[in-house]
Order: sequence, then structure tokens, then C-alpha cells
Amino acid sequence: MRGEAMHGVPSILPLRLEGVGYVARGKALLTDVSLTVPRGAKLLVLGPNGAGKSLTLRLAHGLIAPSVGRVVWDGAAGAAAQAGKRHAMLFQRPVLLRRSARANLDHALSLQGIGRAERRERAEDALTRFGLGHLAERPARVLSGGEQQRLAMARAWALRPEVLFLDEPTAALDPAGTRAIEEMIDAFHAEGMTIVMTTHDLAQARRLANAVAFLHHGRLVETAPAEAFFTHPATDAARAFVAGALLW
Repeated sequence: MRGEAMHGVPSILPLRLEGVGYVARGKALLTDVSLTVPRGAKLLVLGPNGAGKSLTLRLAHGLIAPSVGRVVWDGAAGAAAQAGKRHAMLFQRPVLLRRSARANLDHALSLQGIGRAERRERAEDALTRFGLGHLAERPARVLSGGEQQRLAMARAWALRPEVLFLDEPTAALDPAGTRAIEEMIDAFHAEGMTIVMTTHDLAQARRLANAVAFLHHGRLVETAPAEAFFTHPATDAARAFVAGALLW
């Protein structure tokens, strides 16, 4: 056994992208991306607009298949059918059902095959932890943007994923909402969850990352520990990006 994940079951990590490329309408959007995500990472995927950050997360999460190359969950449980249930993804705009906040949690848990009693307990724990107890019966889609993102975070936490992908989860939030989500991400990581996240906010990346993958024009240009990337980027493109001089 290669080790156990945060809940005492075999890990699905590391995650490996091997020569991954993606073509849409005849245009190569990603080319030859090879990247390894080890257990315990808090990896920030950075790059200018159109670099392929969100696309990389969607490929890693399995929402779409690569045109070339492969995505491999290479831990002890990586080849098992349940591997797909062991990672979750949050988007800039949360995907919520036309149901109450509580029912959104219950539905996600039911899709994982979790029994009714445990679903009720997990949903209640998540609502309490994320300060949503008083909103439990309110329709999820009438909540504020910050409340919706907290609900999406609560749903992810309730699912107990080993890996959490976050695609610019604070882009539409005010500073207070951003701070709250960052604190949740740090808490998830401290509890043993591996984090892979995109952001356009360099200050946020500096606060959160322990590693960085930098994309430019659909290619993985540089991977490095966060401190090394921000203090001594190794490529011209990364240096320009850190300096705020690379927009496209």
C-alpha cells in the first residue's frame, strides 16, 4: 500500500497528467502538459488570461477527456471505480440545484450512495461548520454570492474528498467573502485535503500556495515551490507574469 488518505483509506494520489493536450474546433488549447500532484499539495495553477488554467482543472477532474495524453490517478486506489468519488470541484459560480441549501447537500451525498441517517448528520455538520444553519431551508439560488460559495464549500467538505479542485472560487466575492473562503481552503488543507486551485490574484496565490504550476499559451512553462516561483521565477514568461507585465 502506498499510504492512506485523510480518512484512513488507500490514497488515489499522486495524480499525473501525462503529455495532455486538448484541441477544440481545430485549435490546440493545451499542448503536452505533464504535471504531477502529490499528496498534501496546495498547488496554485497560474497564468495569464487564456493560458488554459480552467481547462487543465477540468481535464484533471475528468469533466472532459484529453485529446491526447492521459490523466492517471496513481495511488493505491487510483484504478478503482470509486476513484471518481474521491475528488470534487468548485467553480467560480457555484452549480446549485433549485432546492434548499440542506437539500443541495443531501442530494450530493445521496449520489455517493450514503445512507439517509448519515446524510442527515453530515449535512447538519456542514451547515453548522460553515455558518449556514439559519439558511438551511432557504432556496440555494436566492442566497448571496458569498453564501452560495460557502454552501458549495460545505457540500465539498461533506463529501470528504481527498482532492479538491477550485476554479477561481473567490473571483466574484468581496474582500470579506474572499478571506472567508481562503480560511476554509487553509482549514481543508490542514485536515489533509490536497488542493489544486486556479486564481488570477497573485496576492492570493502567495498567501495560499505551497507549489505553483505556471501556464502560458496552453503550455506548462514552469513548476516550482511557491517561494521559489515568486522570488526567483526561472523563465522569462514567469518573470513577466510575477512582475505584472504579462497579460496574454
